[in-house]
Amino acid sequence: MKPLKRLLGSEAGQAAAAWLAALYIRLVFRTNRWCWHGFEVADRMARAGKPFVVCFWHGRLLMMPCAQRRPMTYHMLISGHRDGRLIARAIGHFGSGVVAGSSSRGGAAALRQCVDRLSGGASVGVTPDGPRGPRMRAASGAVEIARMAGVPILPVAYSTTRRRILKSWDRFLLPLPFGRGVFVLGAPLTVPKDAGPEMREAARLELERRLNAVTAESDRLTGHAPVEPAEPLAPGPKRPHRAGAAVG
Repeated sequence: MKPLKRLLGSEAGQAAAAWLAALYIRLVFRTNRWCWHGFEVADRMARAGKPFVVCFWHGRLLMMPCAQRRPMTYHMLISGHRDGRLIARAIGHFGSGVVAGSSSRGGAAALRQCVDRLSGGASVGVTPDGPRGPRMRAASGAVEIARMAGVPILPVAYSTTRRRILKSWDRFLLPLPFGRGVFVLGAPLTVPKDAGPEMREAARLELERRLNAVTAESDRLTGHAPVEPAEPLAPGPKRPHRAGAAVG
């Protein structure tokens, strides 16, 4: 394991691993038969040049560069540690940009960068439960980004008939080739710019609910039982605040 970590920590190792990951994503996409559910609103917004925050759980990350009828290009909020850098390199093969930051380091700066990208007309991708969880429980970063930029949040998930669910904290879905896959997009969620703390918390809970709904629906459409969320963090003053939720 240590030699592998050393390899992935090197520039050449990261580049090779990212190339292989991108190759695998393309293999899975081209060898599965895909359907898109609910993407009409995203298509209309894309044609009109209106940006949005696209949200998906950390465990459903792998195929998101292919989530539209054409490769989805957006700026992904990704943490700066080794795994995050590897993900950034991999999605770079699909034309996606990167905003560096995490829930624990550089969160406020990353949030501002995301708002700047949205103000410039680009969309932003966020995993509200990344990079450490709890699984399928939304932090506040995506809601804050959408509120500050005045853009909607679009919840999305995918699943495939042939797959493996890894025993990682996020129950990462590893899709396999030669099956059938679906992408499911939920209704847009808007957060008023003048939303107070109670309204923002309600929006966070609603985002979590909608993301879990589209994730369960994608599993149902591919013949699988839904992956269950982890227990939520206890409410109260000791709950950690995460300004931005990053991938990786």
